[in-house]
Amino acid sequence: MSDNWIETISIDDVPEDDVIGVTVNGHQIALYKVEDEIFATDNVCTHGHALLSDGFLEDGEIECPLHQGRFCIKTGKAMSEPLTEDIKAYATRMEDGQVFLKFR
Repeated sequence: MSDNWIETISIDDVPEDDVIGVTVNGHQIALYKVEDEIFATDNVCTHGHALLSDGFLEDGEIECPLHQGRFCIKTGKAMSEPLTEDIKAYATRMEDGQVFLKFR
């Protein structure tokens, strides 16, 4: 496996239709499982610096718990006010029951 792929946690530790926060190489990452697919973004909101893993996942968007701004979990795009800055989205893969994150 390429050096860019970092093992995170077991697939079973990511709740279905929900979000969990993990730390990868000192960075806070949010992992999401939707329809057996895993997505990953930065875990800190660009607007209020709240943890997105404390937010609400609905229709492929994570809602920040602080000011209710929403980000697309697939792209990291800011979808609503008061957000003006996107978050980083990361490629993921599943192998041997583990979630791997492409991290630079």
